[in-house]
Amino acid sequence: MQKWLVFFIVVAFISIWQGDSLAETNTVTSTSSTVSGTTTVDRTPSTANAPSIMNGNQDVCSFAASAAIQTQVLGIAGGGSITDLNCERLKLSRALYRMGMKVGAVAMLCQDARVFQAMEMAGTPCPYFGKIGIDAAEGWASNPEKRPDYEKWVKENTKDEEYVTDEAAFGGFAAFLILLLL
Repeated sequence: MQKWLVFFIVVAFISIWQGDSLAETNTVTSTSSTVSGTTTVDRTPSTANAPSIMNGNQDVCSFAASAAIQTQVLGIAGGGSITDLNCERLKLSRALYRMGMKVGAVAMLCQDARVFQAMEMAGTPCPYFGKIGIDAAEGWASNPEKRPDYEKWVKENTKDEEYVTDEAAFGGFAAFLILLLL
């Protein structure tokens, strides 16, 4: 029984001593020409720590990103990894080329719209389902929706023509006659 009493007294003494020491270390004194006083801060500000994310080795096509934000009441931290798809495409293409699959390597690179357009401008169309050369060009021409640059291709190859109907022409002619009579 006496051991418990001594234990509680020691804990109470430590907690009182700890509270005083925190208050002493966080005392801020401000002085101005009209008012002077002492402000005691009993709580140190909270911190949100952003998690560290490790990549396994140097030859990966992803990188880590983490962030944290802290207010007086709430702190939020998070992180994750972001995959670079173009880096993956280059590595896969390089691996296919090293295995002797040159058409497969070019087809892998042609999934990028920039490479697709460059190949088209050079007169060597990207492979189309195993076809190369003129056969591939015909395949892309007959199925343009499968192009990686389809949205840009549609904008460049469709014409927005404005047709004037008979009713619109009559309305314009009527407005012209009214202006002449005024």
